[in-house]
Amino acid sequence: MMLKGKSVVITGAGRGIGREIALLMAKEGARVVVNDYGGTAAGTGGEKGPAEEVVNDIRKGGGEAVPNYDSVATMAGGQAIVKTAVEAFGRVDVVVNNAGILRDRMIFNMSEEEWDAVINTHLKGTFAVTRAAAPLMREQKWGRVINMTSTSGLIGNVGQANYAAAKLGIFGLTKATATPSGP
Repeated sequence: MMLKGKSVVITGAGRGIGREIALLMAKEGARVVVNDYGGTAAGTGGEKGPAEEVVNDIRKGGGEAVPNYDSVATMAGGQAIVKTAVEAFGRVDVVVNNAGILRDRMIFNMSEEEWDAVINTHLKGTFAVTRAAAPLMREQKWGRVINMTSTSGLIGNVGQANYAAAKLGIFGLTKATATPSGP
């Protein structure tokens, strides 16, 4: 029960890696905000089912969880996600920025919309949720932010210029955010 009593926000927690993180953190005692707007890997659609299914699985296992369906790709969405944790659990202790989409295409065929959608979900989404949680964590004098990145950002991957740029941007954002501001 390493996370007993901690309030955790996990973005993109309706499927895949995010789902497994949510289930494991709940098993370790965390109270979990399962954020997922229910889109496909390409970022289309939107349904409540994925987040609700994870919340139900956590509750069946005796844990505490609430769903959130906001998009990480806007500042308002980031604020709403963190607000869900505060309203449900009184605080936010851990943020796991996991939400992501893919819009793979060769750079010479990539549209501005494909570029923006991936950058906004991965990089801006990481910023938006972290930015919303940071003042609360600072006030609490405790908090943790876990950001997901990829080797695609470090070494590149064919057809993933947008994804690679976002993931390397998350690396830089993480380093800058973690740098102490002084005494």
